[in-house]
Amino acid sequence: MANVSRRSLLTGALGGAGLVALGQSTSVAAGGSPVLVRGRSTLPSGVQAGDVTSRSAVVWSRSDRPGRMVVRLTSGGRRGSWRELAGPWATPRSDLTAKLELKGLAPGRDYEYRVQFEDLDGHRGEVGVGHLSTAAVHDAPTSFVWTGDTAGQGWGINPDLGGMIAYRAMHELRPDFLIHSGDNIYADGPIQERVVEPDGQVWRNVVTPQVAKVAESLDEFRGRYRYNLMDKNLRGMYADVPVISQWDDHETTNNWYPGEVLDDPRYARERRVDVLATRARQAFFEFMPIADRHGRGVRDLGQAPRVYRKVERGAHLDVFSLDMRTYRGANTPSLEKQRTAFLGTEQVDWLLRELQRSRATWKVIAADMPIGIIVPDGTDIEAIANRDPGAPLGRELELAYLLSEIKRRKIRGVVWFTADVHYCAAHYYDPAKAAFTDFDGFHEFVAGPISAGGFGPNQMDATFGPQVLFQGVPRHANQSPRDQRAMFFGYTEVDRAGTMTVSLRNGLGQVLYTKELAPQGH
Repeated sequence: MANVSRRSLLTGALGGAGLVALGQSTSVAAGGSPVLVRGRSTLPSGVQAGDVTSRSAVVWSRSDRPGRMVVRLTSGGRRGSWRELAGPWATPRSDLTAKLELKGLAPGRDYEYRVQFEDLDGHRGEVGVGHLSTAAVHDAPTSFVWTGDTAGQGWGINPDLGGMIAYRAMHELRPDFLIHSGDNIYADGPIQERVVEPDGQVWRNVVTPQVAKVAESLDEFRGRYRYNLMDKNLRGMYADVPVISQWDDHETTNNWYPGEVLDDPRYARERRVDVLATRARQAFFEFMPIADRHGRGVRDLGQAPRVYRKVERGAHLDVFSLDMRTYRGANTPSLEKQRTAFLGTEQVDWLLRELQRSRATWKVIAADMPIGIIVPDGTDIEAIANRDPGAPLGRELELAYLLSEIKRRKIRGVVWFTADVHYCAAHYYDPAKAAFTDFDGFHEFVAGPISAGGFGPNQMDATFGPQVLFQGVPRHANQSPRDQRAMFFGYTEVDRAGTMTVSLRNGLGQVLYTKELAPQGH
């Protein structure tokens, strides 16, 4: 929408969620006479940056009314160094969201960006201020946090506790970026005003109409993202810490797979998962600071942008963000003797190709689900591990191929980071203790939830020889975020020499476990 006329913009607004009127208010001029002043647009959901590399970034925001996004950018705060960039129009067709891809940035530089929306008469509204750091191209220290699971199990924004305060603990570490490993929202988890906890305490939630029921319509999916961005801790962190966003099941509905038809009476208007997932995916891309194209313009599912992607973070770090939801087959006991899809052939081939091309010291695989943890879906399997400790079967065969190819191609420095299971853990996959042995040993680190119910620990599957180095778990199932010792995130630092130090922490920021990994070469 580079060129939009007044007529077409207003027509689009009326055809969407209804035209948002430009407000007016009364002010008093210096001489004491009342003056009618046109109200300015506001930024109800703050600002964000995402997928920041050494030379590019995506900036996102949302207006309270139609307007053109305007981004001003500077580095070092030098006078006269501001660049102004005109972005797309925010209209009800995008739920008033807009994002702009920034290119040609300087590596290893701290940037401040300011976002406003400009109306048809040229009036600009509230200024949103954010920060991002591009990756250095030489050997330089870097850091990131990762977690998953926000506003799950009915534990939403509790004003009595100050909201989602574990985001504040992550923010205080001042990492270079955040990996959100999926379940950014819980579209299938209604949020009620009051929840009585097992000990009798009453949890109070902020509630909006869109979160009071399961999401079926596009507006209800969008409303979940709007709800989370009402939290000051989350908004504050996202303004300062760029995000690499993944999606998992709860962005749509629990344990979903393509082609599924739900047998759930809560879904009164739509039970076809493919329809729900299309709406969920649209809302995800509207509210996440992700470019709407990746690679060479590759797109999934007809018109939908691709979720899996590589984000390079300098000489020491490349992040490979996976999509473990879009290409999987149906959830079964996963005991098939033939290789069955989880990542899918195209994504596996892409991952191997990009891993082999990477010159980074560490190849971080950001997975939205763990490898050796058994994640059941009733009598079926939701993740990879299938409860059978023997040779790989079903989805495990796809992973076995991936791991053996990483070994055969001599790809070094692969580390897995994930969430999903609502507790934190550190694993080492040891081929000497595995049923399948054709792979190089590697570490997997698990964190989350950041603001949802705590669960676990789950049982492990021995096929790939996982050794449990550490587990941090809540006191009881579905423990609320009232006790931040049951919320978890991870913090990873890579020093100038390439040594990686991973720590698992609770929602208070307290260190529970630390592991140091030496560079493995290329």
